[in-house]
Amino acid sequence: MELFFEQMAEIFEVDSLKPTDVLTEFDAWESLTQLSIIVLASDIYGVTISATELRNAITVEGVYRLIESKK
Repeated sequence: MELFFEQMAEIFEVDSLKPTDVLTEFDAWESLTQLSIIVLASDIYGVTISATELRNAITVEGVYRLIESKK
């Protein structure tokens, strides 16, 4: 889980983040960032998530739980 949060912090270009951080509150929340998270899920975790599922995840922890639910 810690590695996931490090990967997400890198995508959002921040030093650290909390599980409860809301995705849309990041300055870097844009379509390219969303695509980067979708690619991360696919390439690193071997799961497919849609842009809609990603938006519905709401928080960083929500993305983690989404990915875990598809394994």
